[in-house]
Amino acid sequence: MDFPESIKQQTCMDCLSGQSLGFDIRMAFQPIVDVAKRKIVSYEALVRGPEGQGAGWVFERVNEDNRYYFDQACRVKAIETAARLGCETYLNINFLPNAVYNPETCIQATIEAADLYHFDLTKLIFEVTESEQIIDKDHLQNIFSSYSQRGFKTAIDDYGSGFSRLDWLTDLRPDILKLDMELIRDIHLHPEKRDVIRAAIEQCNLQGTQVLAEAIESWEELECLLTFGIHLFQGYYFAKPQLEALALVPFDELMERS
Repeated sequence: MDFPESIKQQTCMDCLSGQSLGFDIRMAFQPIVDVAKRKIVSYEALVRGPEGQGAGWVFERVNEDNRYYFDQACRVKAIETAARLGCETYLNINFLPNAVYNPETCIQATIEAADLYHFDLTKLIFEVTESEQIIDKDHLQNIFSSYSQRGFKTAIDDYGSGFSRLDWLTDLRPDILKLDMELIRDIHLHPEKRDVIRAAIEQCNLQGTQVLAEAIESWEELECLLTFGIHLFQGYYFAKPQLEALALVPFDELMERS
């Protein structure tokens, strides 16, 4: 991928300051739970506008000129806010692969932010966001490989839509595979969806990838997915994203029907 020389020469301190982005961002956090252990294992950082506007408002302001700075600013803001809130779990950070011109260079501001805000680098999980079309699988594979070598975990988001197909799963070999909302919605009523999930789980078991079902909204969906042996979940059924706050999950109340 070709990036302007001005971006390649950008210092980490500029990325940490967020001055090049052109608008302010904040972070909301949604818990990821392990129902077998009945505990929150991670929080996903979700970008919001300066007054809490949704991700759509934010992405309307992202373009080719500020995409790199946006990706860097999201990483730094997620780490800074999570550290301020006392987050001790893993932290899922979405990244834009087309904004990463070189994994080793582009990770420097992330490392500096973790050091500056005293956040444990080993607790970072980088997941590919669905907001940007992947145009170079080799490039993404290089990013995943580089991050894995540094000890970061990686995740494919929204499996079952867009680029997230079985060949991407086998080639990229992420630590975590997040099943797309369209697969999850009313899964107890759709055997064809269950077939897709069975195939994904079979491959994940072969390569050591954990499966996470996101966008859970009902007990029926959760109950069906539990029969597959899935134990990592995320969704409104457990907690909605909260702006600059770490939501708690009432496991006893939610799981009493099990």
